[in-house]
Amino acid sequence: MTTLTFEDFKIGHFGTFGPRHVSREEILAFAAEFDPQPMHLDEEAAKRSMLKGLSGSGWHLGSLTMRMLADGFICRTASLGSPGVNEMRWMSPLRPGDDLTLDVDVVEARVSRSRPSTGIVTFKCTVRNAAGVVLCEMESPIIVARRAEAVAG
Repeated sequence: MTTLTFEDFKIGHFGTFGPRHVSREEILAFAAEFDPQPMHLDEEAAKRSMLKGLSGSGWHLGSLTMRMLADGFICRTASLGSPGVNEMRWMSPLRPGDDLTLDVDVVEARVSRSRPSTGIVTFKCTVRNAAGVVLCEMESPIIVARRAEAVAG
């Protein structure tokens, strides 16, 4: 499998990944361990909430996004880590039975001034359900090694 380097990430649409099915049981298990709010754990309480039904935690959706990124391309990228997430917005609830699709766009790619053997690639990630409704958007940079010939040349 080819390792992706900084030079492989051009501005524009990079790829679409998924689908990833999310079950009710998975939503309940994540919430029980990490975000035990009523709208994520209790059907009746969730119906009375502003979400109008059981919904997955935004943090669960963020974790699923990361998994889809890892499976899609990060695990075969010469990634050196990330300085953090610039923005994460939850737009619509994650529901039991949703099938998620992740669209990834490169919004910026620049060579590091302090470490020219690396580049910083900023991705905009958009997660949608099968109906095309945007559930979340995330923008995050990663630090990626450059090809040796690019650094030498």
